[in-house]
Amino acid sequence: REYVDDLDFKIPGEEGTYKRIPEVLDCWFESGSMPYAQLHYPFENAEVFKDGFPAEFIAEGLDQTRGWFYTLTVLSAALFDKPAFKNVIVNGMVLAGDGKKMSKRLRNYTPPDELIETFGADALRLFLINSGLVKAEELRFTDEGVKDMVRRALLPWFNSFKFFSTYAKVDGWKVSEKPVPTDNILDQWVLSKLQTLVKNVNHEMSNYRLYNVVPELFAFIEDLTNWYIRLNRRRFWEEGMSADKQAAYSTLYTTLESLSRMMAPFAPFLSDYIYLELKQFGGKTEESVHLASYPDANEKMINSTLELAVDRMQQVVILGRQKRINEGVKVKTPLKTLTVIHQDQVLLTEMKKLEEYIKTELNVKVIDYSTKEADYVVLSAKPNLPVLGKKLGKEMGAFKALIEKLSSADVTKIEAGGKVTLNGVDFDATEILVQRNTKPGTQALTNRFVTIDLDCQLDQDLIDEGLAREMVNRIQKTRKDSNFNVADRIDVTVHCNENLARIFNKYQSYISSETLMAKGTVSLSALSGAMAHDIDEESFAVLAKKV
Repeated sequence: REYVDDLDFKIPGEEGTYKRIPEVLDCWFESGSMPYAQLHYPFENAEVFKDGFPAEFIAEGLDQTRGWFYTLTVLSAALFDKPAFKNVIVNGMVLAGDGKKMSKRLRNYTPPDELIETFGADALRLFLINSGLVKAEELRFTDEGVKDMVRRALLPWFNSFKFFSTYAKVDGWKVSEKPVPTDNILDQWVLSKLQTLVKNVNHEMSNYRLYNVVPELFAFIEDLTNWYIRLNRRRFWEEGMSADKQAAYSTLYTTLESLSRMMAPFAPFLSDYIYLELKQFGGKTEESVHLASYPDANEKMINSTLELAVDRMQQVVILGRQKRINEGVKVKTPLKTLTVIHQDQVLLTEMKKLEEYIKTELNVKVIDYSTKEADYVVLSAKPNLPVLGKKLGKEMGAFKALIEKLSSADVTKIEAGGKVTLNGVDFDATEILVQRNTKPGTQALTNRFVTIDLDCQLDQDLIDEGLAREMVNRIQKTRKDSNFNVADRIDVTVHCNENLARIFNKYQSYISSETLMAKGTVSLSALSGAMAHDIDEESFAVLAKKV
């Protein structure tokens, strides 16, 4: 309109004459009139307008703050004395990795079609959703960020499905019409975590806090793959179809099916693939995950105490591994005693139900429990100077002395998220920093969640058993490199030194149960066609044949 002279003209084949409109209102006024103009309100559609005004949400970039957001608000305030929207989703600006504006001339970005071809549209979508963009922050876009989504979320999630699918096909497992009851503690935990996830995602989405959703989904995928599946693999490997194995399949199927529906808005392609692939195991499913209902939380299945206990179990495992690294003791070498220390006896009782998993993960024989944290840890406090300096000013020195003299009970209260009062002034965990130091003479290691004391002293039996576990690892590698199926039984012949041969014979029963070894033999001479390995720099050759 700006570039057309005030002339009449006709369109060939069309009746009538088209004329330029000489006066046009400000375009931002027009955009701010959108809620009314699109319905031709107030001349018609009054009821439709009232039902949909104000809008549940609007979404645009940060640059619209003085544009569309502003004019929508001004016009709505003038007409109705209220805003035109209940929520506003503000996106930040996307820049190239060098901080400059993306430019075709500079070619300082990877074209989207190439990026999607390499990493997939789901990875790109998750990267953007999980970035500061959804909090109106600036983003320096990099291909590595998209690649990281594949590594952190998509591959682990897909691998969890492949694990389930592989074994379910071997066993011919199908979904039962009725839920399969389970008394396995980790089944109950992962189903509780699933319902907590559904509850939290629905809550955050209903409040338009997209930035809180994807991190929770990532955390759940981590728990599913690196904890639930890894700690329960043996249940899927056992022969036959016991009630416990049925429960394991049912739990994992339920989790994967619900997760595919929950992830559908965030990773639509992989969600649909997994959802459709699960159809081969029965169950009532739609033609696409995008036609299925979004999950609703079953709060009766949520067990917050159990979830906290498993979280603390994970912390125990992390501390135990760290302690082994500090002492130079391999995870495959068993240790005699682990003591778990926490002041909450109820939590320790719940953690005791998870004892067998802790023993397996940290390879310990016996686990003790204690509430006497003071026997292992010294708590101390110091002021958070950058925060309290502004609050206390010249009185900082006097309060610093009081804070450093806090009793153990007060420090514990602060660490738990509570408050203490000193000379009429309240202090919380953001203002007082808690330090935890282990007592000399203990084997303790601590963090703000839990404390452990791990005995790392070794005797010959522990050393031998550790070497037997190393043998299992080498035989399993041989199975994999030989392309045996997971259910194949094998005969094994090994060639090694006298000490390793002694241990191989001593622990044959254990090695057989772990590797599906039907028969094990030690050869004094070299083996033709054997796969070469080493254990603690000693040769350990393995020849495996399918029975």
